[in-house]
Amino acid sequence: MIPLGLKETKEIDFREPFKDFILEHYSEEAGVDYENAIAEFMDIRQAMRTPARDTNGIALLFEHLNQLYFVERRFFPPDRSLGIFFEWYDSLTGVPSSQRTVAFEKASVLFNIGALYTQIGTRQNRGKTSGLDAAVDNFLRSAGTFQYIHENFTNAPSMDLSPDTLEMLVHLMCAQARECLFEKSELSFYDKEKDDIDVCLVLGQEASHVSEVFKKVSKIMSQPPVKDYVPYTWVSLSQVKKEYYSALAHYYVAIGLLDHKDDKLSKKTWETLQFLHEEEDKDNKNKSPIIEVRVPTNNQEKRLLGKAHLREALLLHEESFRMNRMCRELRKKDGLQEILRLTHDRSLNKYASIDDEDDFQEVLDPPSISPSTQYQLSLNFPDLSQHKVQDLFADLGPVAIFNAKHHWSAPRSIKLRKKDTEGFGFSVKGDSPVVIAGVDINSLAEMGGMKESDYIVGINDQDVKWAPHDEVVTLIKSSGNVLKLKLVTPMDKNYTKEKHNSLHHHPGGSLMTRGSISPSSTSGHSTGSGGESSSPASSITSGSTRSAGSGTTGSNKKAWNLFK
Repeated sequence: MIPLGLKETKEIDFREPFKDFILEHYSEEAGVDYENAIAEFMDIRQAMRTPARDTNGIALLFEHLNQLYFVERRFFPPDRSLGIFFEWYDSLTGVPSSQRTVAFEKASVLFNIGALYTQIGTRQNRGKTSGLDAAVDNFLRSAGTFQYIHENFTNAPSMDLSPDTLEMLVHLMCAQARECLFEKSELSFYDKEKDDIDVCLVLGQEASHVSEVFKKVSKIMSQPPVKDYVPYTWVSLSQVKKEYYSALAHYYVAIGLLDHKDDKLSKKTWETLQFLHEEEDKDNKNKSPIIEVRVPTNNQEKRLLGKAHLREALLLHEESFRMNRMCRELRKKDGLQEILRLTHDRSLNKYASIDDEDDFQEVLDPPSISPSTQYQLSLNFPDLSQHKVQDLFADLGPVAIFNAKHHWSAPRSIKLRKKDTEGFGFSVKGDSPVVIAGVDINSLAEMGGMKESDYIVGINDQDVKWAPHDEVVTLIKSSGNVLKLKLVTPMDKNYTKEKHNSLHHHPGGSLMTRGSISPSSTSGHSTGSGGESSSPASSITSGSTRSAGSGTTGSNKKAWNLFK
């Protein structure tokens, strides 16, 4: 089996760029809490450079990937750079590549997740059914990860992330998964079904299918630009496996025919042989004479056809031996050499046991075996919602609003004093953060500098960026006649409309729980119409809260792209 090596990366110091951005963009001092958050993010990234080669390593890589969702939105504005470069080394060539986009970091981490799945898959005990099942699962997870990168990541700076290479890796991992499924069928055959001709014929077709799959993999590896970068050992091993599994296909068909004791074939066997033996290309004049028997009608024809398949198996085993010897690295693989030798000797011994010195009939080439499989593979794409993380920078506020893309004024404090018979003169709406819905003309709020669409980020020295609607109303009412507010004014055009009419999704992200990731929530709140979530709009008076509207809470789940 072929495992992939991990991409390597250099350590990055995020401390100064992030602290400067927090001060400049969010108008907050990067105190101890933020310094600890930055340090924790750097620790996670440092740890994922050398992950454990097991499920714990996979979980660590996913943790960093999920943190990148928040970090990208908090600290990487679309219109300028912080001077942070992500440098990764190509898994195939070792050549370094560097980009300022977080998308490159995400793609590289995803690649390592796929590569780690291949390493876990190749370490499974394939002598047991449970080990083969685990290997298949890991190879399909790997293929799904590479396919996900292929479909969503563009402008790859390195060869291992290019579309051609990723396509090759998807085919290679699917081929190795099919190889494991065939080995699982072999285990069942040697346990209890050796004498069943139908099982032998099915195994023959499965082996032929695996051979075809590796033939395709070998072809993809041999085409530019992949052939200039893929290790020669991979190409050679794919070619060896193509010949090896073709030999096994002919071997299993041969023993099915030769060991069948009944004079007549069952209807099922007859139909299988009809489909199994492909029609040959009559225009191809370079081939040796092919036996005309497709479905034997007596024991003599069964023996003749079986012997032809067995002879072909021997020739293909010898060809796989030859191709293996041509690659220096493969010659060093004692386990591979042993398997090739044992299967060759098995076919040779079987052929010797049926060879009759008095039989002078020429052994012709057998018909080709039609590839067929009873297994349908389904790629397992990466599921980020299975690996929950907490937003390390949740104190900055809900990421759907307080992010690097949006701009707002520096926080300003206002202090309102009213009489018992007066109101403050403003109404609020929304959740996390609560928005000023309206300001009465000539009211205390207007005179204090409050504006419609301002966000309330603090009440009486308490941070309320994450506070729900009802909690904010309660805090305002409990303030009595003196109310201290901290407000920010959105600077973007249609800022409030964007906040209330759009949902930004993360796989399992929720902004109403201070950045906690859960499987089925959205990362924003809407207070508009159309069936999306809406919080009551309330007017703050001297002693009561006047509800101006209400709505129902709902979620709008969409397909999510990690790179958008």
